[in-house]
Amino acid sequence: MALGAPDPQDEEAGARVLADALLVTSELVTNAIRHGDGLTAFDLWITDDGLILTVADASTCPPVTTDPRSRLKGQVGGFGWPLVCRLARHVAVTVLPDGKQITVLISRTPPA
Repeated sequence: MALGAPDPQDEEAGARVLADALLVTSELVTNAIRHGDGLTAFDLWITDDGLILTVADASTCPPVTTDPRSRLKGQVGGFGWPLVCRLARHVAVTVLPDGKQITVLISRTPPA
């Protein structure tokens, strides 16, 4: 490989991290709108550790996971929260007086 040429493995890893970040962002914002009585705050920081994303909504109810074994026929949803937890390196849910805030850290490098 020529000096200075992009490493295809680095590009692939970067694309996976970007896809993970977009998926987690979409999931959290969609859930705030659909299940959390509306999006009340959205913040994003890029640090040496990765992307820190904070999404707040107006509901104090925690995120819900649906057990696949107890799903009703035709039931949709319930997969987003486990997906967020799997893709993020750190997840925190903070209950606030007027809702909740979810903060996630998405690593800048994909898991090994």
